[in-house]
Amino acid sequence: MKPSPSPVLTPRLGGHILVDQLIAHGVEHVFCVPGESYLAVLDGLHDAAIKVTVCRQEGGAAIMADAHGKLTNQPGICMVTRGPGASNAMAGVHIAHQDSTPMILFVGQIDRAMRERDAFQEMDYRAVFGTQAKWVTEIDQIERIPEIVSRAFHIATSGRPGPVVIALPEDMLTEQASVADAPRYEVVETAPTGQQMTELGQQLARAKKPIAILGGSRWSEQASQQFAEFAERYQLPVAVQFRRQMLCSTDHPTFVGDVGLGSNPELMQYIRDADLILLVGGRMSEIASQSYTLLDIPVPAQYLIHIHPDGSELNRVYRADLAINVSPASFANAVAQLQPAQAPAWSGLTQALRASHIAWRNPDKIQNPGALQMGQVMHYLEATLPDDAIMCNGAGNYATWLHRFHQFKRYGTQLAPTSGSMGYGLPAAVGAKRIEPDRTVVCFAGDGCFMMHGQEFATAVQYQLPIVVILIDNGMYGTIRMHQERHYPERISATALQNPDFSAYAQAFGGHGERVETTEQFGPAFERAVASGKPAILHCIIDPETITPTTTLQKIRQQALASKA
Repeated sequence: MKPSPSPVLTPRLGGHILVDQLIAHGVEHVFCVPGESYLAVLDGLHDAAIKVTVCRQEGGAAIMADAHGKLTNQPGICMVTRGPGASNAMAGVHIAHQDSTPMILFVGQIDRAMRERDAFQEMDYRAVFGTQAKWVTEIDQIERIPEIVSRAFHIATSGRPGPVVIALPEDMLTEQASVADAPRYEVVETAPTGQQMTELGQQLARAKKPIAILGGSRWSEQASQQFAEFAERYQLPVAVQFRRQMLCSTDHPTFVGDVGLGSNPELMQYIRDADLILLVGGRMSEIASQSYTLLDIPVPAQYLIHIHPDGSELNRVYRADLAINVSPASFANAVAQLQPAQAPAWSGLTQALRASHIAWRNPDKIQNPGALQMGQVMHYLEATLPDDAIMCNGAGNYATWLHRFHQFKRYGTQLAPTSGSMGYGLPAAVGAKRIEPDRTVVCFAGDGCFMMHGQEFATAVQYQLPIVVILIDNGMYGTIRMHQERHYPERISATALQNPDFSAYAQAFGGHGERVETTEQFGPAFERAVASGKPAILHCIIDPETITPTTTLQKIRQQALASKA
């Protein structure tokens, strides 16, 4: 049989070839700040069936791309200009690296003939991004655009997902070439061996006090459900790592909490005393491991079964007794076939740990200083929000209220940086609402956190994205102030903030804004925000003493002074 004749290829601009590769790989959204260094790409996007979100700062655009990657498991696409634009985008690249999020950042570059002269906005992108991206490259030959873009999609999604950075010389983008488009990328999956699954079943049968800890990326809604069914059959207690709470429903009968900041002490003690840990997808890095103290290094005291899609991560920090180099989705599909030979001996322990978690997450017993009670705010939101609402946040003590008391019941409902990056919540919410316009999207932000990417509220208004921002204002960088009081009591330095009227800020951009000072005001204000159909900010004033759900600045200060006495 003769091969089919090759299609007749017509010359295209490099910028247009690049856009056509994105279409070939299934891209539907691009987040960008425009720049003269990649005008030919912008021209290619003019007629393309791709939604372009024009952002106000490159860090916000990169965070929106990261949010896309988290929600879809497909690379989020970000485009920025050279030099300062690339520098601003670094924040999002770092988040994608630490959070194992697939992302591709396209950066405009100087003409090839100008290299190494310190030309206008020139940067060595391989050097600048080399430690934070899975791959950094520059397309020197227009004919190689399909090859390199295809490789970028495969690298961003394979093993431990992460960011790829591609520099685009301006003169290359304006050349013409006749080249074929690459076929759509496919994520390569592997499966556990029969011997590994047999060993897993045998170790579970021997265990007296096991626990599963879920984390990382390369999950799916189906995988989450498959693992939940496996855990229920085995009555296996399931915890989730820091800011990976959407991996297991809080309603699941064996879900016992999260392993991160401010976690339930009873859960932490259970993990220390466990005889088997099933670590699925995560790296158990600093926050989840309680600064690398929860498990012994390099050999944990517990029998460790570690499942991770990147072979270089296995045995890197923790020597596993059984290391399985597969994705969480592949592993969840495999354990869907496992059945316990007899009733697990630990079911009573699971029920007790579950009861402890339910008591720990109950906001009704929490009383904090001031007229606005955050426990009651959380209670209202739990009673009001749909189960598929997407909850977004950046970094700061305010996020504790969301992480501890919100009940994540569905996969794909959490956007939060495990890297602890401030400013993440607002652009993530904008990106999420752009991708999922029919779902409720709520952003939690502190006053300091919000102002780091507050300009992206204009992006929400421009695209008519009715997100609701719950902005918790205590007039300071609260987390740093907390640490100051703990280590240098009564020596406040560089943590106070003078803030604008954020409700007026929202209105100035064309959104809905209200000031909330009491618990009673919150519910009606939230309802009006939703009913407005506009992007909204609820400027919530809390007492500065309300630093966590369990303590105050005064108590922290007194404890620190007493220890120094």
